Amino acid sequence: MKFLILSDIHGSSYYFHKVLEFYKLFKCDKMLILGDLLYHGPRNNLPYGHDVKQLVELLNSFKDNIICVKGNCDAEVDEMVLDFPLYKEFKLHDNNRDIYLLHGHKLNFEELLPFKKNSLVLFGHTHIHDFFISKGVYYFNPGSLSLPKNKQKNSFAILDDDVIFLYDIEGNIIEKYNLLEVNI
Repeated sequence: MKFLILSDIHGSSYYFHKVLEFYKLFKCDKMLILGDLLYHGPRNNLPYGHDVKQLVELLNSFKDNIICVKGNCDAEVDEMVLDFPLYKEFKLHDNNRDIYLLHGHKLNFEELLPFKKNSLVLFGHTHIHDFFISKGVYYFNPGSLSLPKNKQKNSFAILDDDVIFLYDIEGNIIEKYNLLEVNI
């Protein structure tokens, strides 16, 4: 399957609308959202294009194609307006690999969880894209769709079999990670 991976939308219908163009262009099967959908949080400025009502409509129009985990800024009231579940965490199996979806705010990098070797852990929260390997497990953060930090660009990713393509919101490739070519 081909997955579009994104995190930390924080209420920006503008950036979500832009990423939908790539979802369609790349003919993705599912959208994996790693939390923080509607609320921008007390430490963040309002993102460009902040329009929660429009974002809810856009998200709900893709409800059958979304797998989403709950972020630290997602509240019970958000779940009342969304037509798809926000899971605490989610595990799927694709291309002979377990894929775990987490928001990441409770992921302790000093004591990483005992995921099965060759698994892919997708997480958000930091607003900083990242890729690393620890104890035979791949960890990937697509960065933030609307509020990137550390002078990074607004970003999302495509997982196509064993390759992760990290894109900026204009469709330029930032990084490419071939999981079969990286030593674990």
